[in-house]
Amino acid sequence: MNNTVQLILEKALAAERLNFDDALTLFKSHDLLALGHAADVIRHRKHPEGYTTYIVDRNINYTNWCYVDCEFCAFYRHRKDPDAYVMEREELGQKIQETLDLGGELILMQGGLHPKLKLEWYEDLLRWIKANYKIHVHGFSPPELDWFAKINRMPLREILTRLRDAGLDSIPGGGAEILTDHARNKISPKKCTADEWLEVMRQGHFVGLKSSATMMYGHVESYAERVEHLMRLRDLQDETGGFTAFICWSFQPSNTELEHIPPAGSFEYLKTLAISRLFLDNIDNFQSSWVTQGPKIGQLSLKFGANDMGGTMIEENVVSKAGTVYCMPIEEIERTISELGFVPKRRNFFYDILN
Repeated sequence: MNNTVQLILEKALAAERLNFDDALTLFKSHDLLALGHAADVIRHRKHPEGYTTYIVDRNINYTNWCYVDCEFCAFYRHRKDPDAYVMEREELGQKIQETLDLGGELILMQGGLHPKLKLEWYEDLLRWIKANYKIHVHGFSPPELDWFAKINRMPLREILTRLRDAGLDSIPGGGAEILTDHARNKISPKKCTADEWLEVMRQGHFVGLKSSATMMYGHVESYAERVEHLMRLRDLQDETGGFTAFICWSFQPSNTELEHIPPAGSFEYLKTLAISRLFLDNIDNFQSSWVTQGPKIGQLSLKFGANDMGGTMIEENVVSKAGTVYCMPIEEIERTISELGFVPKRRNFFYDILN
């Protein structure tokens, strides 16, 4: 390990906040084990209890109609495509009931940026879910919420307040990709800008909706852009305190317009996770991305800064369309956690322990 990296890690371990250049130096280094060890120490300081959490949840993609044509997405369809859909309530209800029957706590509800559905449709949907099922609705990523404001010609805060009042419980961190205009202009030019993504989260936190934060790396961005992304999340968390967790995952290129980009491997994932843990000193919970990395690297991530295995993902439709399908039933998640000497504990969205 070179001296510069050692000094930066000592700084992080002394609870001094890392700066842009510190993080960039770490990204350019190859000292994976040193990074992992430092991240694990920080993880243990924040979570000395000896347990690792997970949640029983389900992804429900209520529509795949989308007008934005992101180059990294294999999920979206246009209105005239034969497999374009908007999910009927009967099917949605079946999925929610199956989730509850399996001990599920939460549905992650996201869809494409539908050109026709208005705010009232979403309010009616949320009220119907809440009237019929006792489940946490973690719904509508910032690009969707930004789109709702634009298509309804309404202020973002009003959109968020009305959805909250109709039954929305929290906001997922999807659609962040990399929060720089260079990366977004290349891979998703029609989607909300980095500033707009952050503003959705700011306004959501203001009206009392907690959210998760994410980063999808390994496509067109530079290391400096990864650091800028982390910096913008940290700044917003300083301002609002509204992020409950951070999740990073590598771009999955199969079946997308960016198929020519070689996928980032496990080394890059563990490095990015560890640096994120060291840099994001104001976000307590870090989720393992076993859905894209597989169970073994998912397990290893618990020694590289992650304190949570994320969701059981009873269903997942977006990453799987890009050719990556990893599933873990509850028993396997618990065994994966136990093998490392942690006690598995089931949680809710707010990281309250349930068992």
